[in-house]
Amino acid sequence: MNILLPTSIVGSLPKPVWLAPPEKLWSPWKLEGDQLTEGKQDALRIALQEQLLAGVDIICDGEQTRQHFVTTFIEHLSGVDFENRKIVKIRNRYDASVPVVVDELARRKAVFVNDAKFLRQQTTKPIKWALPGPMTMVDTLYDDHYKSREKLAWEFAKVLNEEARELQAAGIDIIQFDEPAFNVFFDEVNDWGMAALERAIEGLHCKTAVHVCYGYGIKANNDWKKTLGSEWRQYEEIFPKIQKSDIDIVSLECHNSNVPLNLIELVRGKKVMVGAIDVASNRIETPEEVANTLRKTLEFVNVENLYPSTNCGMAPLSRNIARAKLSALSKGAEIIRNGFAI
Repeated sequence: MNILLPTSIVGSLPKPVWLAPPEKLWSPWKLEGDQLTEGKQDALRIALQEQLLAGVDIICDGEQTRQHFVTTFIEHLSGVDFENRKIVKIRNRYDASVPVVVDELARRKAVFVNDAKFLRQQTTKPIKWALPGPMTMVDTLYDDHYKSREKLAWEFAKVLNEEARELQAAGIDIIQFDEPAFNVFFDEVNDWGMAALERAIEGLHCKTAVHVCYGYGIKANNDWKKTLGSEWRQYEEIFPKIQKSDIDIVSLECHNSNVPLNLIELVRGKKVMVGAIDVASNRIETPEEVANTLRKTLEFVNVENLYPSTNCGMAPLSRNIARAKLSALSKGAEIIRNGFAI
């Protein structure tokens, strides 16, 4: 990136009300067939325009073409049964009805590549594309075939790598893997989770990122955060492993969290997407609040490696709230950027 403090969002933006019911995850489509395809492309155009108007530097798709950040990818794999679902506890936090792995996994065709090509045609800005990470995928379904979380993660890593390579060829500049499960299953991260993620990025020459946070701003996640005490030190368990990895960028939750910012020192040298926007609140941050969050992190990350961002995705928010938060993010980054101008 040529610009200092390039801004971006983690992933999702709210969908237009005509495409899917707003402010919820797993929101069903309101359109079908060719109308759905056209509607998704229109939503991509809107997501792009809203980011451009807000002054966001690194564009993403806002996850406008997917119902959920994990299951939409899984839908395109063979070996998974979506009809006979089972109830599992996601990240030991909340129950969800999920598909079942019943046979060998395989990627039947590209999942997001056509969407990525379409977005690439609309802008010359850098584009970041999010994919679910292997461990989080394992935690978002029921395995009735491999009978091993590690083996299943490795199979997911292989198909994710296939998708990532095609996204790279389509002109995507940064591929981000979402791994909120990294903040829960520490032993598994260190035993095999990081290795699976490294398999997913194998052979890529574009920038790669891992997003590790405390989850969307939904009740189950917010209730869990209340149990974590005055300091959230989960990153301490996994950052040393990430520091030794080939991942270029680490995305973490900072604003309105109890994360001790000195933990960022554990990934010194990596680029850091600092979450300076709280996605669990409808309150709009002021640009100065965003700037203050960024200032605090500069003790632990070099300014050329600081990427201001949101804590997590904004799908559960209203479009007006999300739009205002995007603007605050850009204006807050500009305050800090101006302080380094010569």
